[in-house]
Amino acid sequence: MTPGVKKKIWQNESDCIRTERLTRVAQESGESPRLGRTPATSHREISRTALELFLERGFDETFVDDIAQAAGISRRTFFRYFPSKNDLPWGEFDELIAAMRRRLAAANPETSIEAALRQVIIAVNDYPENERVYHRHRMGLLLTVPSLAAHSTLRYAAWRQVVAEFVADRRGESASALAPQAIAWACLGLCISAYEQWLEDDASDLADLLRSAFAVAESVFGVVGERTEAPE
Repeated sequence: MTPGVKKKIWQNESDCIRTERLTRVAQESGESPRLGRTPATSHREISRTALELFLERGFDETFVDDIAQAAGISRRTFFRYFPSKNDLPWGEFDELIAAMRRRLAAANPETSIEAALRQVIIAVNDYPENERVYHRHRMGLLLTVPSLAAHSTLRYAAWRQVVAEFVADRRGESASALAPQAIAWACLGLCISAYEQWLEDDASDLADLLRSAFAVAESVFGVVGERTEAPE
């Protein structure tokens, strides 16, 4: 898909979203809607508006004031939703982390660590069709924009911690121990490799790539099992 076609898709999607939005403002802001503009009043809506601008202008060339104006909100209201511009590409990351934690906690105890992690990671990365264009552009920013790299380190650490805690619970050891941390880092690497392949090929399927990445790791390293012996 050419950049021009991608941009057209984004513009059409944006027009539909803006048409369908109810004219409202975040209750806590106490602001009135700006004339000629439907205000965005959720993390998702503001993030989408920002992603549209990032695609059109570039991440570094888009400023908070530009995003606030496009979203129909004030700069003050923007910072009530996002601490910084660097947080925008992550969208509802906290909700994703919470969903991962819930799903892992509910995993069948008879399911292996590897299988449980694979199933949950694929599930939380299963976005509706109308969300995938946003998710693809979001991940493209996170994996290619240098100014986002340092900020991403904090988010990746939170993601790895969820995995490490699950592994530690299954193995009966501390989340800071070598095995849980090694597995958490390995899972992150598998996911990033799958995402990179997905971004390179518009026709590819993210779930299939994630499955393949885990399958390759399993064929090389074997299945990670629960700890059966106490440490010496």
